Amino acid sequence: MKGFYEQVYDLVDRIPAGTVTTYGDIAKMLGRPRAARFVGYAMNAVCETDNRPWHRVTFSDGRLWDGQWERVQRKLLKAEGVGFTKDGHIDVKKYRWHPESENSPIDLRDLPLKF
Repeated sequence: MKGFYEQVYDLVDRIPAGTVTTYGDIAKMLGRPRAARFVGYAMNAVCETDNRPWHRVTFSDGRLWDGQWERVQRKLLKAEGVGFTKDGHIDVKKYRWHPESENSPIDLRDLPLKF
């Protein structure tokens, strides 16, 4: 049985280039709607060391990370064609990933939860 972080990474690995999702979206997909903060912790654990598309996960209002990774995240998203508003946020409605529209939708039964 996979742990919570591994389940988060399995979902993040599926986010297509040019789209984003939110910490809260991932938490809801995993059946843990109040675990958005823990999704953020999982993303923080991989941004430096892993080749996962961590940059495609944002806050629900389209804000990016604060601090040292904000510039990197913005650059990676712009390279994928994600646009930004005048206030520097992403239009989440426009760029949001909709996994249910994929050929192989997420089946939560494939992601047993383990903490």
